[in-house]
Amino acid sequence: MDQEVIENGCQQVEPLSAYNDDHGGVIVEMTEPMDPKVFDVVLGISLSQWRQQGKRGVWIKLPIELVNLVETAVKAGFKYHHAEPTYLMLVYWIPETASSIPANASHRLLVVQEKSGRLKGMGVWKIPTGVVEQGEDIFKTAVREVKEETGIEAEFMEVLAFRQSHKLFFGKSDLLFVCLLRPLSFDIQKQESEIEAAQWMPFEEYAAQPFVQKHEPYKYITDICLAKVDKHYAGFSPVPVTSFFGDQLSYFYLNSQDLNQQNSTYHPTPPAKKNKKNK
Repeated sequence: MDQEVIENGCQQVEPLSAYNDDHGGVIVEMTEPMDPKVFDVVLGISLSQWRQQGKRGVWIKLPIELVNLVETAVKAGFKYHHAEPTYLMLVYWIPETASSIPANASHRLLVVQEKSGRLKGMGVWKIPTGVVEQGEDIFKTAVREVKEETGIEAEFMEVLAFRQSHKLFFGKSDLLFVCLLRPLSFDIQKQESEIEAAQWMPFEEYAAQPFVQKHEPYKYITDICLAKVDKHYAGFSPVPVTSFFGDQLSYFYLNSQDLNQQNSTYHPTPPAKKNKKNK
């Protein structure tokens, strides 16, 4: 875009391409090179439009290749939010009120892009998934699939939620379990046959994806994760049990956190002493 044409007003300047986040703001992902002077003009027009639309927070994701635009954005009022090896995230609060923009993410998700399936080629980052093998326990499946897809060693913590659907694969019912794992390693080695890309992603960035915000199951997963981070949500941990009908070991999934708290505070009332006169 020619700077002289813009300054002379001979060409209408389009605002920056952006999509809405889930909190009344917008997200801009810069991908194409731009002259800083042109960026300054376009950014000013964009901010004016977003202000008129009542937008709140403005996020600009700048890849390291476009670092020459950082100074322009900062002079316009943007502040650093967080940085990753491949990009810098800047943020701007529009309303004349105290900013409610969250601090830099302290929690990250291990996410992947698949080479096959319905999300192939859509650029959607999702949590690793997989299918339980015959005779395999749920928690073992979660650990195995994460290892296979990303090379990350992990320890199973909890089942956070599950979804039941009917008439899916070959007309059969299906159960999907959302599991929480604790990483034991961090060096990603993606599975070449099935995974296009894998990375550790700030939770806020994962949750801001239009696909995640649009589809209810994914939105619920983000809400559950936030509740878990805030320690307001307890999932189900596997407890090994044996049955009266046999010695084979199985696993009972329960909320051990609340159960242990209940056991520690429960003091049954001792039986009342019988009155000897009533004997």
